[in-house]
Amino acid sequence: MPQLNDLSRSLIILERDATLIAVIEMSQSSWLVAGIVPGVERSPLKKLAVDESALLKLLNRWREEAEKAGHRIERIAIAFEAGRDGFWLARWLGARDIEAHVIHASSVAVSREHRRAKTDRLDTELLKRAFLGWLCGERDHCKMVAIPTLAQEDAKRPNRERESLVGEQSRIVNRMKAALARLGIRGFNPKLKKAVERLDGLRTPEGEPIPPNTLAELKHDMERRRLVRSQIRDIEGTRLERLEQAPGDGPHVMVRLLARVIGVGVETADMLVQEVLSRNLRDRRAVARYGGLTGSPDESGKKRREKGLARSGNARVRRGMIQLAWRFLMFQKDSALAHWFYARTKNAPQTRKTMIVALARKLLIALWRLVREGAIPEGIVLRPAL
Repeated sequence: MPQLNDLSRSLIILERDATLIAVIEMSQSSWLVAGIVPGVERSPLKKLAVDESALLKLLNRWREEAEKAGHRIERIAIAFEAGRDGFWLARWLGARDIEAHVIHASSVAVSREHRRAKTDRLDTELLKRAFLGWLCGERDHCKMVAIPTLAQEDAKRPNRERESLVGEQSRIVNRMKAALARLGIRGFNPKLKKAVERLDGLRTPEGEPIPPNTLAELKHDMERRRLVRSQIRDIEGTRLERLEQAPGDGPHVMVRLLARVIGVGVETADMLVQEVLSRNLRDRRAVARYGGLTGSPDESGKKRREKGLARSGNARVRRGMIQLAWRFLMFQKDSALAHWFYARTKNAPQTRKTMIVALARKLLIALWRLVREGAIPEGIVLRPAL
């Protein structure tokens, strides 16, 4: 029996004579819309400007053509690949009683020829075949992406913005250190509070002060760093306020529960909840696969090898879980997962980097069960509840 959130095939019976099917090949400048219209022999293909109203008019026109041919349209199903435009169009169409689906781009099978013809028209044909097979209920034609609500998308922004700001802060500091190193100045910490005041007193090995243009550049970078650091503190403070104001909210309950695990901070807990744990995933295999922590076997004939991580999941979750796995070994040494890791690597220390991925996978599944079922992993120590 298929699961409720099984997106590998459609669970609705397809009535071809009463269903208008369309796919969109999207780009920044235009949309190429291809359709399968009941009662119309030709395969309609229309290039539109990036305009949702024009798309709706086109679908209504195709509906009228089908009804003139004697086919009453009861269902309009439209699909397009996940990409830069996100999910706004799917939500917009759904609000107008049009069934919209977002196709996982990497799930559409393409020719393996070294040089294959690729045009928007050919891409729409591939999408039509994949989407039609999916609508017929057949597996492995393509996979659909779960369409999040606007609130769910917005909930991810603080964590992603903070990640971007932390990276920008590191780049600024590295740039300042590199500028000083070019002058032969080492040992200066640009992150100190009085770093700006100390700049004027710095001297090169030749006894010269910092040149004026370089000095101005360093001061500008320090101002940028202060601004970035202020924005990071603002994001962190706002998150804590929301957790305190609405502690019973669904995702907030998960964040507060994860933050009780010693070694897991609020930032990591919020990232895991918003990116993976709040999603309605089917089972533990789906959780590990979405986290990008599953392998990619390469088997053919007698050949048996592992090519490493598939890297097809969420890169943020993968990075965060591998970092958390190392931290978990420091703070949860008496847990069953830590004992499992130490037993596996005791006589083979060279496998630690490989086994840390396995630990990250097991840990992610354990945390998923913790927030979903309340099952505390064996040996894990929790902080007292607030």
